[in-house]
Amino acid sequence: MSDGRGLHASGGRGEFLDLSGPAGRLEACLGLPRGSAPSAAVLLCHPHPRYGGTMHNKVVVYLARALRARGAATLRFNFRGVGTSGGQFSGGPGEVADAAAALEALAERLPGVPLGVAGFSFGAYAGLRAAALDDRVRQLTAVAPPVAWYDFGFLETDPRRTLLVQGGADEVVDAEAVDAFRGKMGKEPEWLYYPEADHFFTGLVREMAGQVAEHALEEALTPA
Repeated sequence: MSDGRGLHASGGRGEFLDLSGPAGRLEACLGLPRGSAPSAAVLLCHPHPRYGGTMHNKVVVYLARALRARGAATLRFNFRGVGTSGGQFSGGPGEVADAAAALEALAERLPGVPLGVAGFSFGAYAGLRAAALDDRVRQLTAVAPPVAWYDFGFLETDPRRTLLVQGGADEVVDAEAVDAFRGKMGKEPEWLYYPEADHFFTGLVREMAGQVAEHALEEALTPA
């Protein structure tokens, strides 16, 4: 599972922070929309640390830009052992705890603002697993979720608004497995499918990010 492509994409506007995480500091970047108070706040979780994933991954960065352009605040962060974040990779449970800590920090900084969580690849597992334990989160977005690698069963019964995003030419995550998982979910998710897209949405990442931001924010801002 390789997630190392495009790691040096620019992050755009943002305030770099050190958050308190369960394994030590969490390196993070808080981005705010230009010229207005945020209408929503979205936590973004990066792909697999063992395969080069960081908060500077191009898919995560483009998602953050698209969300801010549409009025949302965003928080990107590095899982334990990545960048200057403390600790070491744990294989999943520790990263879920990191995501929960980052989500708590986002909620504390922007009290009362509707919350969403979006994750790419491994980040979809860690971020959405943390969100499943936090009923303040209104909307969930999973981009190329590795359903054959990690147990996403917790999403099957989650009643909240969920968006699944998948490329048909994904060389890492099996698109058919994601589609089959979609059919198991009790509440039918929103579905964005790009037949020609590889794992990193090469040549389509800007378009994908814009469409994800529109869908996610529409759902996050709709009263439950």
